[in-house]
Amino acid sequence: MTLDIMMPFYGRVDHFRIAVESVLAQTDPDWRLVVIDDCYPDVTAGEWLVGLADPRIVYRRNPVNAGINVNFQASIDLAVNEWLTIFGCDDVMLPGYVARVKALGQAHPTADFIHPGTRVIDGDGRVYRPLVDRMKALYRPHVRGTIELGGEKLAVSVTRGNWMNFPAIAWRRSAVAAVGFRPNLSVIQDLGLALDVAFQGGSLLLDDEVVFEYRRHASSVSSWRAAEGSRFVEEQRFFRALAAEFEEHGWPRAARTARWHISSRINALTRLPEAVSARQTAGIRILARHALGLSLAEPAERR
Repeated sequence: MTLDIMMPFYGRVDHFRIAVESVLAQTDPDWRLVVIDDCYPDVTAGEWLVGLADPRIVYRRNPVNAGINVNFQASIDLAVNEWLTIFGCDDVMLPGYVARVKALGQAHPTADFIHPGTRVIDGDGRVYRPLVDRMKALYRPHVRGTIELGGEKLAVSVTRGNWMNFPAIAWRRSAVAAVGFRPNLSVIQDLGLALDVAFQGGSLLLDDEVVFEYRRHASSVSSWRAAEGSRFVEEQRFFRALAAEFEEHGWPRAARTARWHISSRINALTRLPEAVSARQTAGIRILARHALGLSLAEPAERR
């Protein structure tokens, strides 16, 4: 069972090399790495990768910058094997990642996506636990070993607080190819994809063995969009629409959870000091209104 490791790339070259080297260091060598270079201005990353001359590595460079959504969908479209992971170009696979994912997939044939154990590192590779990850830990199911979640139970769990580390997840290709990424999302595509797989009857396998390092740093897209507020405009629109989808699907508890979206509102509240410090007037307004559960729609949209 070859694992497709799909890596959209646009970012620091040093982090990219560390990520690729972590793939090369896997104890199970049966993997295929596909790098989708989103026309990053510095071509040295691609030159270095091609220079490795590893037949398991495929390098593609977009002629123009296409953006994260296009590259995420391309990661699904270009995968050829039963399982794939959409690996962050600044994250790190510990040596046992591929072996562990394969073992879990074989032991739990009904699972459609696998979330192995992860830990968070900073920009310099040091293990740490910022506030956002301490909050995620509160929402993540507390289990020793593995647990498989599906249906409304899964929907409530990830909607109450999105505790997933998306780049660590391995997905059954047939399950994600059937739904794809929602094109109208730019920050919470992972949650949309997970829920759409759940709507199709798919289940998530959560494992506690740490085999992945998720890098969190202030320069990430989700971090700056949270501080200036646009993340929460997207989240509010998403959760309100999601509540209706859950109701239609016959999942009332999940609908209630989406309607309240408490963790999203708490997250907005924690971002307020950062927005105040940066004097982001529009961001302060968005964060405050979202934290209070007030509509973020512009007046023209409400008419």
